[in-house]
Amino acid sequence: MANTTLIIAVAQVDAARSYGAARLQWLEQQLQLAKSQGVELLVLPELFTSGYHTGQLVEQLAETADGPAATAIIALAKRYQIAIHYGFAQRQGNVLYNAAQCIGPQGEVLGHYRKRLLPPGFEATYFTKGEHDGLFSWRGFNIGMLICYDAEFPELTRKLALKGADIILVPTALGSQWGWVAQQMMPTRGYENGVYFVYANYCGEESSGEQSSMAFLGESFIASPLGEVVARAGSKEALIVAEATLESVKIAQKRLPYLQDCQGL
Repeated sequence: MANTTLIIAVAQVDAARSYGAARLQWLEQQLQLAKSQGVELLVLPELFTSGYHTGQLVEQLAETADGPAATAIIALAKRYQIAIHYGFAQRQGNVLYNAAQCIGPQGEVLGHYRKRLLPPGFEATYFTKGEHDGLFSWRGFNIGMLICYDAEFPELTRKLALKGADIILVPTALGSQWGWVAQQMMPTRGYENGVYFVYANYCGEESSGEQSSMAFLGESFIASPLGEVVARAGSKEALIVAEATLESVKIAQKRLPYLQDCQGL
């Protein structure tokens, strides 16, 4: 039987780009470029539709999961026949969540996830913790979903891997002072579970107008199940592309049977 493959891209955006129409126009440009490279799944950063460093403004920018931003992204996914995984501030009644969802090329919602662990500060102030794991199946792969700080806890990645995840998508908003997280910790998460690890960050600086600006690291990457970084962005906007194969996951997990050997610990 032919090996199952998936071509994945990360679009790293400058955080200074304005939310709304400007970001969606930039996204369409990335989709055009991704289409020319055969990309099937495009991954965007945390809180992509609103921006991350927004402070109290997030209360105005938050939308329902089927709001205007989702409607625009659905249209783009269908136009370019590329699945789009993006972060957004989700409003459900009076409650806000730091959420992500993946829209398929037919405009369908493939997966939806709310961030489980919230760091102190902005996120803990405005968002409520999610309660459920994010895992969906598409084109022969089981795809797990985490958001930024979630992935810094090995337990959550391991939990998804034990549930059968082959790929884990992580939209993030990693500050420039945390280089070792993107360079060492995050590739290790994939390696210690034998899964592909896709980390989508911002670059540049963002100012909310009510507080000092925040500088982002960039360095988005796609890592193989053996922990090798096969594509990495620098400190500027970039589109990085890599092919994932189901065979590589099976080989990695057979070679290093961490998931099997950890059972019962």
